[in-house]
Amino acid sequence: MIAGGVVTSQAANTPSIASAATALAANTARIGWSIQNLGQNVLYVLLGSGASSTVFHVALKAGTANDDGTGGSVSQEVGSVYNGIITVAGTSPRYTVLEMAP
Repeated sequence: MIAGGVVTSQAANTPSIASAATALAANTARIGWSIQNLGQNVLYVLLGSGASSTVFHVALKAGTANDDGTGGSVSQEVGSVYNGIITVAGTSPRYTVLEMAP
């Protein structure tokens, strides 16, 4: 619930390591999201369907080893938050994603 622009309570999914092309399905109730690259290759993120290494909005830096926490991340938690499908692409994609909703 948002009261006066302040989030007073929210639900979040439990992040896990994923490799599917759809990072987040569309969700009109979304109030925040975050994706972190956990792999050793660049992760391409598209706000929409069909992410590829040539069609993307953000390229997330690779980590030096799987799951070492040094890979790039992108998120939206304030202001206008994109609530459509988010897809990813890359060589052996490995990432974690978090979605928050009221």
